[in-house]
Amino acid sequence: MPMVSLKDIVPAATNTINTQFILLEKGNVGEDGMERTCLSLAADETASVHFQLWGDECRAFEPGDIIRLTSGIFSYHKNCLVLRAGRKGKAEKVGEFGMLFVETPNMSEFKWARDPTNPRKFVQEAVLSSHSKIFPPLPY
Repeated sequence: MPMVSLKDIVPAATNTINTQFILLEKGNVGEDGMERTCLSLAADETASVHFQLWGDECRAFEPGDIIRLTSGIFSYHKNCLVLRAGRKGKAEKVGEFGMLFVETPNMSEFKWARDPTNPRKFVQEAVLSSHSKIFPPLPY
C-alpha cells in the first residue's frame, strides 16, 4: 500500500488514501446525529488538512499522536472538506511527537472543481486560505 503525502490528496468518493500524519489540534467533541464527532488539524511534512474523528476516535487520539490512516477518504462532510477513515478505513496511532510537519498549505482550504478532461476527478481551482480558518496558526 503506497503512502501518499497530504499535499497530493484530492477529493474523491472512494476510500483509497493511505497516509501518515501528526495530530496538531483537536476541536470540541460534538454530536452528529447519533455519532460523536471531533474536527482536528493534522499535518505531515508537505501540508495540513482537517481530519474528522468519529465515535471512539474522539477519545483515542490526542494532539502529538502520529496516526497512520489506511483506506481513508477525503470528501465533503457538511460543506467542509475533511480527511477521515470513513466506514471502510482505519486510523491507528503509530507514535508520538517525533514528526516534521508544516501547517501550510491546508488542503481543506482549497476550492476544488471537476476536471474538464475527466469529470470523475477534481483539480485545485483556488486557494480560500493558506492556513486553516478553523485552527488559526499560533503567533510566534
